[in-house]
Amino acid sequence: MFRILAILKRYDFVIVFLLLELGAVLLITRHSYYQQSKIITWGNSISGAIYNAVSSVTEYFGLRTQNEMLAAENAALRSQIEESYISFDKQRFVCNDTVYLQTYHYIDARIIKSSWNKPSNYLMINKGKLHGIMPDMGVISPQGLVGVVVQTTSNFATIMPILHPDSRSSVKIKRTNSNGTLVWEGGDFRYATVIDIPTTHQLHQGDTIITSGQDPTFPKGILVGFVEETTTPPGSGFYNIRIRLATQFNVLEHAYIIHNNFKEEQDSLSMAD
Repeated sequence: MFRILAILKRYDFVIVFLLLELGAVLLITRHSYYQQSKIITWGNSISGAIYNAVSSVTEYFGLRTQNEMLAAENAALRSQIEESYISFDKQRFVCNDTVYLQTYHYIDARIIKSSWNKPSNYLMINKGKLHGIMPDMGVISPQGLVGVVVQTTSNFATIMPILHPDSRSSVKIKRTNSNGTLVWEGGDFRYATVIDIPTTHQLHQGDTIITSGQDPTFPKGILVGFVEETTTPPGSGFYNIRIRLATQFNVLEHAYIIHNNFKEEQDSLSMAD
């Protein structure tokens, strides 16, 4: 209290001057429409700038919520695309009547831990068994292929990305339909290798690599990357294709977990072969 009184006593002339100025402004604006409009305009400009700054800060802190909402919306939209359905022809009652059954649906998740520059990399997401996540489910990003779920708890899951020496994914050259296998031999996280494509299939730099659809983990057509260069080991009739990956693992934040409604049935047939 004494400190406040000391401040008031020290700056009493300044305070009196400001009060007189304020009174003068009020008298001018009350009796002069022009001055009043100028003051109001100036005040609106100042308050508008303040509200705009506050709104920008609020929007910034709300970006995370907005991103999660967009990720959920994208997962729902991906579940509705043509590649997520399988068609069956019903011939018992209605001839040539095609019924589409949904094969894949998508669950959005957020990457909460990741590595991309180690010999064996892993990712962790913020969803697990309680959200329908199970091992062997495929994982993609808004950019392209990511990897496969390998372990789950109630609320979290670990993903083996394609940046792992044990990772194998069935892919193909989009232009030629040539099927091959995606592997990662370590090193730069921006690149991987496609093998098992015969040299009789002509390739070009920039050719698009996509998932083949032959593995029930992923639907056909998920973007994987682009051909950078090709080499042929001596005595081999197959390419070693260096590709630039579509997914930027060093900035990856969101992922979509793919649930194949028919995977168990498909796997049971594969085991019988």
